[in-house]
Amino acid sequence: MLFGRNGVFLSLIEARFGVQVVARGDEMIATGDPEPLELVDRLFTDLFQHIEKTGELSERYLQYAMTQVAEAGEGPSSRLQTTPEMASAGRQRIIPKTLGQKEYVDAMEHFDITFCIGPAGTGKTYLAVAMAVAELKARLVDRVFLARPAVEAGESLGFLPGDIRAKVDPYLRPVYDALHEMLSLDKIGRFMENGTIEIVPLAFMRGRTLNHSFVILDEAQNTTSAQMKMFLTRLGEHSKAVITGDVTQIDLEKPSSSGLLSAPRILKGIKGIGHVRLTEKDVVRHPLVSAIIQAYEREENPPDSSPSGPSEPGGRELESRTAGIPAKVRPPAR
Repeated sequence: MLFGRNGVFLSLIEARFGVQVVARGDEMIATGDPEPLELVDRLFTDLFQHIEKTGELSERYLQYAMTQVAEAGEGPSSRLQTTPEMASAGRQRIIPKTLGQKEYVDAMEHFDITFCIGPAGTGKTYLAVAMAVAELKARLVDRVFLARPAVEAGESLGFLPGDIRAKVDPYLRPVYDALHEMLSLDKIGRFMENGTIEIVPLAFMRGRTLNHSFVILDEAQNTTSAQMKMFLTRLGEHSKAVITGDVTQIDLEKPSSSGLLSAPRILKGIKGIGHVRLTEKDVVRHPLVSAIIQAYEREENPPDSSPSGPSEPGGRELESRTAGIPAKVRPPAR
């Protein structure tokens, strides 16, 4: 498991740190200059910890661990301790795979409203749904609401046939995909039939008060400032909201009007609201996705010019860093 099939992991480590690694049976010998050898030693210590904790080692984790060791001098395994809620969310063990995801999970655990901005593939929707399912199973909430603005991504689909559910389902399909990985089909059907889980377009949230609920707004970059205000003011007693989106993929006619751009600035300084920013380093899809994101960022923001896209208020100042997370104040029982 540590070496990878046909020693492919060892080859990746050799190429990254400029050392030579020879595997003989269950032993391994690494040779090279002292500084990279020290980093390789720390890397293998981290990989051992990761395997002991998860029982697996993927190429994606190896690449992430090598980056962390090269940049920070230590691997991420010891800092990726998960919460009991995430570990028990559904049929499989769900844990944060990057330090950014860990920060995101901690924010959802400690804040009643969490904003998570990041590129595609960073697990924004997936982890939010996992936390919602976990809190539902633990009976910390009575209902789960998953909302999305019905905005088309750069192309017009015209009038869709069928009833209202058939019309909005294509926009909500990513939410269904995440939900299906955590609950069986019959349980999803039962929960949706009795109203325990609702998946609705954002426009249908107006006028509602959501008590004892876990509410997720996905693709929030496609909301206007007025829609964002409407969504945030739906929150009722003993409820929690998570707002996710990617500000580089705004499909509104006027990208600068996105509610996800204005909300962090408007709400800055309000206690109980967490802000998390994920980057291409937190991408957990195919390894090429991270490289694609970096390539597009270089194309859109050349080094010799200022960024042309809309800026994000607040920069990287995150209220939800682990060290600064305040104790969560909630009733002892629902």
